[in-house]
This record gives sequence, structure tokens and C-alpha cells, in this order.
Amino acid sequence: METISVFLLLAVGSTLTSPADASNESLMYPYGTAQGDTKNPKSDDGTSTKIITAVPFSFYGKKYSSLYVNNNGVVSFGVNVSQYTPDPFPLDLGSPFVAPYWGDVDNTRGGDVLWRQTQDSAVLSRCTADINQYFPEMSFTAVWALVATWDRVAYFGSASKKTNTFQAVLTTNNEISFIILNYADIQWTTGIASGGHPRTGLGGTPAQAGFDSGDMKNFYNIPASRTPSVLNITQTTNVQFTGRWVFQVDEIVIGDTTEKSKCLE
Repeated sequence: METISVFLLLAVGSTLTSPADASNESLMYPYGTAQGDTKNPKSDDGTSTKIITAVPFSFYGKKYSSLYVNNNGVVSFGVNVSQYTPDPFPLDLGSPFVAPYWGDVDNTRGGDVLWRQTQDSAVLSRCTADINQYFPEMSFTAVWALVATWDRVAYFGSASKKTNTFQAVLTTNNEISFIILNYADIQWTTGIASGGHPRTGLGGTPAQAGFDSGDMKNFYNIPASRTPSVLNITQTTNVQFTGRWVFQVDEIVIGDTTEKSKCLE
């Protein structure tokens, strides 16, 4: 197994369930046009325009000043990603990206892909509080955030009303960077071009969740990625908050494999 260099609050390599389910309202950061979000065009395998970040985002030793919010469940650095069938991490010469739920989204059949970069005090206060809760050994104060939300999005070739709602929040204090992945409602795993069934949205090559630095060394696959069980990602967590996964991603802080990583008591 490849070495994974990632700081996780709780055990990697095992799926944890929190004691109590969180409501979607408390799980998801506020989103929508009323919050100032931009909507991606209705386009299969589409993407946002190039987003020049107000603050560089450090991702495994490199600082990025531009990113894309891609319709197929990916936030990518430097270049957009139109690929709809997910490959397992690490990617061979892949572009660095965060994949809250990499699958064949088709927002022409339903749903919206929204995003905003923000330095709004309310959002930054929430990022600060969340990170300090999950990483109490740090003193973190957010100065920038990106909130990207896939709201009730359909899958390619859908012949059903099944949709997914999930979110990625990227935040930094200019030096340390985190990603927060929120899963509110997951009803499908696969589009028909990836082998899925048009009426169920299941089968074939299911969605991938996690992130990849593009260096073949630093990556993370959320358990059950590219398996049918990724449908249940709303019931998993690594921070004792059902439906939420949080990672520090700015630099190598631990060199370990999933089997050897330890849970903090």
C-alpha cells in the first residue's frame, strides 16, 4: 500500500459513526444565491470559470492561487477536471484535487453546483470554531474559505428522481489549510456512462471520495470509495459528526499507512 501522509483527528482506515446524527442545517454551511453563491452553468461534465483565490491555499507543500469547482464532484487546483468515471487514488500523474464525491453528475437533469470564496466574518468564525474543535492542539483563525455545494444534483442518464447533496469547505489561515467534507443526502453512486443503472443510479464504478495531491504519495480514499457502500457515506465520519470528514492538507505532518494510524482518545 502507498504511504499516506495526512493528519486526521480520528482513525483512518475505519469508518466511524457519531453518537448522534446532525441535522442538515447544522451539517451544511449556508449556501445558495442568497448567500452570494455563483451557480455553475447547466452542463454535463462542466465546470466553473477559473477562480482566482484571494488567499493562496496550501496543499501538500504547494501554494495554489487558482482553482475550479467541477460539476462532477471535484474541486481542482490549476486545471479543471471533466472526467466522470473516478479512478482510485493515487492518480498516475494526476492533477491535485479534492473530491467530496467524484462521480458523473449531470446538472442538466437536476440540481445546482454552487460556490463562493469568502472572507465573510460569519463564515470564517464558523470555520475557526469547527477546526479548533476538531484540532484542539492548534490555535487556528480562518482568513479565507471556499464553500462549494452540489445541491440535489442528478446523475448522467438518470431515469429516476434520485439526487445527491454534498459540500466541500476549504479554509486557511494563510499557512495551515483544512478541508471539510459534508454529506447531507446521497441517493446515487454512478451514472450510466460509468456502468450504472438508469433507474437506480447504482452499479458500475461508484463515486470516489477523498483527495489526491498529484505527487503519488499524499492522498486519501474515504473508506468505501468506489464501492457500493459509498452510498452510506452520510452515516460515516472521522470527527464524531455524522456525515462530516475533516482533514489537514497543507503539508506532510504524519507519514503512516492506514493500518498503522492511531485514534486520538
